[in-house]
Amino acid sequence: MNKPQTANQAVNKSATIIDVQNLGRTFKVGSEEVVALKDVSLTVKPGQFIAVVGRSGSGKTTLLNLMAGLDKPSSGKILFEGKDLATMSEKELTEIRRRKVGFVFQSFGLLPLLSAWENVEFPLRISGFPVKEREERTRQALEMVGLVRRAKHRPYELSGGEQQRVAIARAVVTRPPVIIADEPTGELDSTNARSIFGLFKEMVHTQGVSVVASTHDAALLDMAGDIKHMKDGVVIAEHEYHAAHAESTRFKK
Repeated sequence: MNKPQTANQAVNKSATIIDVQNLGRTFKVGSEEVVALKDVSLTVKPGQFIAVVGRSGSGKTTLLNLMAGLDKPSSGKILFEGKDLATMSEKELTEIRRRKVGFVFQSFGLLPLLSAWENVEFPLRISGFPVKEREERTRQALEMVGLVRRAKHRPYELSGGEQQRVAIARAVVTRPPVIIADEPTGELDSTNARSIFGLFKEMVHTQGVSVVASTHDAALLDMAGDIKHMKDGVVIAEHEYHAAHAESTRFKK
């Protein structure tokens, strides 16, 4: 199977794509302030698979939204290829979302009236790619996720696992250096969940793309190269995470 080439394959693996520095995010809920993130720091380098794990409400989605430039921090900063996201214009942020970051969400987010092929091709259309290049990239992306034979099917004709594979193909079709996936296996059974994380792992090793994926499923963590454990808006040490998980399990019993 031919693998689509990515622009970041020639990038120095010691370089940093995303640099999160002392990040904080506070939301106003009525008259109260809710602290979603507190002093979070991490880096994303080329060819790295980072799993962000934690229970619902731990801050995973907030962190990923900030890293993707979909939200602005209350404190700290995020450097994307050395430039502060908070200082970028909306045009610059749009360019990053179209060319530099691929998104995969729990709900798949496919357009129901479009075929798998058309869903994958859509980001290329809105970015102005020529027809021939759109066709080649779309075919390669669907090949990568093993769905060329299902290209003409609409989302309702596909299984949940197949729909998420289409969503991944759509995320990588512009060949961004980073894929950000928020609970991408949340709607899938355990077999399909491992298949999706296995696909991410393969992409990291064969294409040099970086993947940051959040999950609450600890069974998937053996596929990631680096794990960030989150609790109450902070990144905690692994032993603290396991101790807290064991305590919550004991309490439920």
